[in-house]
Amino acid sequence: MLSINRGISRRASFLASLLIATFVWAQSEGPAFPDPGKVSMSRDQQRAMGLQAAQQVYQQMPVLPDNSPETQYIRALGQKLVATIPSDHTWPFEFHVVAQKEINAFALPGGPMFVNIGTITSAVNEAQLAGVMGHEMSHVYMQHSAKQESKAQKTSMIAELASVALGASGVGNKAGGLVGQLGQEGIQMGAQTLMLKYSRTDESQADNVGTMILYKAGYDPHALADFFETLQQQGGKLPPQFLSDHPNPGNRREAIEKEIANWPQQNFTGDSGAFEKVRQHAMGVKAYTAEEIAAGAKSGQWAQQNQRAGATFNPSGANALMAGSSAGVAQPAHPSATSLESVAPRGGMVEANLGPVTLQHPANWQVEMPEQQGQFVTIAPEAGVTKQGIGYGVLLNGISGQQLQGMSIDQATARIVQQMQQNQGLQLLGKDAPITIGGIQGRSVMLQSVSPIPGPGGQQQKERDWLITVPQRDGSLILFVFVVPEANIGQFRPAFVSMLESVQFH
Repeated sequence: MLSINRGISRRASFLASLLIATFVWAQSEGPAFPDPGKVSMSRDQQRAMGLQAAQQVYQQMPVLPDNSPETQYIRALGQKLVATIPSDHTWPFEFHVVAQKEINAFALPGGPMFVNIGTITSAVNEAQLAGVMGHEMSHVYMQHSAKQESKAQKTSMIAELASVALGASGVGNKAGGLVGQLGQEGIQMGAQTLMLKYSRTDESQADNVGTMILYKAGYDPHALADFFETLQQQGGKLPPQFLSDHPNPGNRREAIEKEIANWPQQNFTGDSGAFEKVRQHAMGVKAYTAEEIAAGAKSGQWAQQNQRAGATFNPSGANALMAGSSAGVAQPAHPSATSLESVAPRGGMVEANLGPVTLQHPANWQVEMPEQQGQFVTIAPEAGVTKQGIGYGVLLNGISGQQLQGMSIDQATARIVQQMQQNQGLQLLGKDAPITIGGIQGRSVMLQSVSPIPGPGGQQQKERDWLITVPQRDGSLILFVFVVPEANIGQFRPAFVSMLESVQFH
């Protein structure tokens, strides 16, 4: 016991030294960040796209657990950089470390960012590492992936199923039909698809914004050019993946010199003790080549290894998939425990005509039609909705027959469940079962995830996500997702059943 405690004490001291060294910083005055411009995708849609891709990274790559020294250090350094970004254009950045030998880093839409072990060990100093991270964060700031989204090839199964929503296949109504997040272009793109080959213009913009981030965080902006030159020297005839994805915009150092020429002079931060400690520690971490990682992804090795190591990525279950589905509902920024009285069905049942579907719902639950393609129809009590997702309510979606490509109801349901398990972390509770809705036999599947609404004591609570899929005469598919905290499933199930019994398809 004594030896174990000593090990814990040394580890805690080591992590504390990393955090203390990078926790306090001052934001200096200087250049103004540019306007990132506008894109067709909302912030919620970009966030959902990035979260789903990040979940796939945890399935396809070896990721270090949150409590590793490398992850703790990268997160502290990342937050130092985030603090420089204007609050009206920042994102909820998250930082993770991949156990890969090659130099690389990538940031996904909405903020998830991954840094390879090889990047940490190859950086000469903390400023260079900060430069790589600042450059990648700048792609998120400028929304480059969202701007290229319409050009990207949709590779995931659900995107193939649902890129054409019911409204586009002639089954919709004047409100736009049952368009849903499963049909949202871009949201279903895999992590590899999102790691687009940026244009030279994108790279120039990321250099400019990254330089500002470095400067305002107290680092010498030249470090950004230094690191890229190091990459060029190491690349030879076969440049690292980072260089192939990030084409040299040309005259990088000259452009940075010109950019910072008129900025106020300041004394730049040197290396922190934390950087050298974590760099030395990272050299002893088991890392893998790109070829090994590709082979392990095919066999499912990394998903199992990450789970054993405690490296998990847990968005709020089905709600990560459905981000942005309730834009019209008032959403508290910081969810707290919700009283049953505020969400329980009352006032009898009223009818809602949704075009291809008519059904009854509790009178105190509001119907929110999608404002654009890529959002669910939501039926929920106001108190059951937060910015993190739906805690109480029902969501509806549609998949066209064209996208189902002749799949049977069993095949389509199984594939949807598989994607929900892999990409959103939902757990399957038992097998699917036949269910008759509106005179048509469909499938019923119960899943479990984490509720975005805390329990009575403020603690995290489990959620039940009841998936119902129903085929239509024209070959399309309509699905329902009933959402409720696990502790309240008994109180809400009668209302859910009543809603299903009232369904009529047109």
